[in-house]
Amino acid sequence: MPPERRGIGVVFQDYALFPNLSVLENVAFGLRARGIRASSARATALGLLDRVGLGERAHNRPDQLSGGQAQRVALARALAVEPSVLLLDEPLAALDALTRAEVRSDLRRQLAAFPGVRLIVTHDPVDAYALADRVVVLEQGSVAQTGTLDEVTMHPRSRYVADLVGLNLLAGEMRAGVLHLPNGTQVVAADSALSGPAFVAVTPQSVALHRREPEGSARNVWSGTVTDLDRRADRVRVRVTGTVPLVAEITPAALIALDLAVGQTVWISVKATEIIGYPA
Repeated sequence: MPPERRGIGVVFQDYALFPNLSVLENVAFGLRARGIRASSARATALGLLDRVGLGERAHNRPDQLSGGQAQRVALARALAVEPSVLLLDEPLAALDALTRAEVRSDLRRQLAAFPGVRLIVTHDPVDAYALADRVVVLEQGSVAQTGTLDEVTMHPRSRYVADLVGLNLLAGEMRAGVLHLPNGTQVVAADSALSGPAFVAVTPQSVALHRREPEGSARNVWSGTVTDLDRRADRVRVRVTGTVPLVAEITPAALIALDLAVGQTVWISVKATEIIGYPA
């Protein structure tokens, strides 16, 4: 079957707009390739441009568009042929951070009205959260996990997937509410019903850091070494290795108060109620 008959619309990462054609001609291109009359193709293209808010840009060239506008033109071009499958290859990767947030919201609205199958390729978990219903996570060319957004983000089944969704993941044998790790360390969970091979997921926000061994009734307390400090806008991710390797997320103020640095020994604690266990 020739490509123009396959019922697939594609939005390329770099948009691949034809530089020698106007915006209107770009959107009408697929229709003209299918033999649609020029007047009808232009009318359909103009309607789609109005739908994505670019009707007034119909006679501009691609080099006169912003990145966000070019993305919307590429989407309109893909939708013009009424595909049964819409493939978007890193549709937001070429945009700066501020434009990406705005275009992501607009793209979500446009995709919600599309009746066919939507396939989105992305390396950005935020895009997946905003645009997808189901997720397929690939690791080194193989499927690592599939499921709904909630299934994948709450119950990752490999360290790679856990890192992708921002969770700590531990694997071991669960007995009477205690996860026994392969190195002999025990992790106490609040749920005592789970038994057998299991995972536990811990959010970085649930991991508390201390410069001295904490006192009190906490049952999940271990020492470790700070191996990385990843400073972000309003948070700092602290990677600690040891018998229980975990990533904690703290505020910049907490980083200063704790006076943390790579190579320091710290104590980490996690409440049993923050331990999310599920079968392996």
